[in-house]
Amino acid sequence: MSIKRYIILSAFVLLYFSCATNPFTGKKTMALVSNDSLFPSSFQQYSSFLSQNKVVTGTKDSEMIKRVGQRIAIAAERWLDANGYQGYLKDYKWEYNLVDDKTVNAWCMPGGKIVFYTGILPIAQNETGVAIIMGHEVAHALANHGQQRMSAGMLQQAGAIGLNVALQNDENLSLWNQAYGITTSVGGMLPFSRSHESEADRIGLILSALAGYNPDEGAELWKRMASASGGQAPPEFLSTHPANDTRIKELQQLAPKAKEEAAKFGITTFRPLSPL
Repeated sequence: MSIKRYIILSAFVLLYFSCATNPFTGKKTMALVSNDSLFPSSFQQYSSFLSQNKVVTGTKDSEMIKRVGQRIAIAAERWLDANGYQGYLKDYKWEYNLVDDKTVNAWCMPGGKIVFYTGILPIAQNETGVAIIMGHEVAHALANHGQQRMSAGMLQQAGAIGLNVALQNDENLSLWNQAYGITTSVGGMLPFSRSHESEADRIGLILSALAGYNPDEGAELWKRMASASGGQAPPEFLSTHPANDTRIKELQQLAPKAKEEAAKFGITTFRPLSPL
């Protein structure tokens, strides 16, 4: 067997035996690195991050972040239990912290470690806005998007190695490597990331609605996000995120579906918007 065929066969075998199931879509996803190894690393990195940044405690905003986070986590467990995924969150160690930083961002690491920057609160504008952001970030963790991105990166790297082995004597090897990098990024990794963002929007709205927050605020939040960015964004096909207009339209279409899902759990009214 040639080296090239061996590499291809090995990749297929690795993919076949390294898959997980996304509970929100039922689809198989790449899992070349297990959560058993990913979570401890994530927890360690989170602790290191907190030790090196100014964590806000004992304030109205910091308590609100924890309150919203806990409601979203409870909503996630309710949905998962009702859909046959009891125990899915057993290894998650939820933690919610507000960090004093002007950066407009929030994130959730694999395993449920969450950070909100104070810089995003003016755009969130109200507790429901915070819940929409929280739901989105938690959705990334629940759907194992970090695990999938790591797996995709490993495959991209393995493909590059395979290409170099197969074409090691080709005088145009550097051009082939450049073409491979562009093709796999624009044609593979970037759409992969955009699909994760859209999926997190959908799951996040459902979680927010189950936690008692009005999913209609999703589109309104993103209008404020778009306004704050000043329209400075790369073309959608060159971005890891959907274009602002695309995202707003999708969120508007997703809100009624999130309400329908919440109604299955007896939730038909939502908390009023409360300014921060």
